[in-house]
Amino acid sequence: MISIDTVYQRVLAFANKEQRGYITPQEFNLFADQAQMEIFEQYFYDTTAARRVQGNDTVYADIDDMLEQKIQIFDTADTTNFSEWEGGSSINSYYPNIPKYMYRVHEIFMQDFIKAEILNVKDFNACTYGNLTGNIGSLIKPTKQRPVAVIKNNGIRVTTSDATINTTPIRIHYFRLPLKANWAYVVINEKAMYDATNAVDFELHPSEETELVYKILKYAGISMQRQDAAQAGQSMETMMKQQQSKIQ
Repeated sequence: MISIDTVYQRVLAFANKEQRGYITPQEFNLFADQAQMEIFEQYFYDTTAARRVQGNDTVYADIDDMLEQKIQIFDTADTTNFSEWEGGSSINSYYPNIPKYMYRVHEIFMQDFIKAEILNVKDFNACTYGNLTGNIGSLIKPTKQRPVAVIKNNGIRVTTSDATINTTPIRIHYFRLPLKANWAYVVINEKAMYDATNAVDFELHPSEETELVYKILKYAGISMQRQDAAQAGQSMETMMKQQQSKIQ
């Protein structure tokens, strides 16, 4: 967790330098949510890139391990929310509306904790519908021990060729969205004062605090039409990324 008040005060300190302008709590909260989501989404791209590079045996300095520490905060399992699934007693089941909190599904388990293989649309169609003649090769045909799943049009479809297995999942692993950060406040003597009781801190790893400050400062500068503030935030963010890239 990262204190939202600490980030706000640091952003204000940068923005007020040389009278760049004041950032209201409402503006800050909008910029804070944008910055947090941008960093969160970047985890998935960075993880893909890091796994193309050979790591090292030092866990605290291995890029892949560091990204895993950051993203595992949001790794969640759902075992109860399957009432909307259609089918389940035959070889197919379908979930038409993935909840918004299930940001990225990455594991699906059937009865007896049999794991479904999540495929892209092309491979799923090949496994379930076959080629133009309708033939499905025995090597790719889904089985009881290897059901297959596809995520398409905000829905999940699971299928197998064995009618004895219930294809309604018993457990879904997914990455949830971070909670929306909020610098809560009360107005005293016409001044916004921090309300720690109702505030919501950033859920990101503590190492992301500096990048949050730079990103929010950049967005604030754009909003205030202050090119100096926007450039300051952008240049500091770029410098930090360049330093990080040297060890990748």
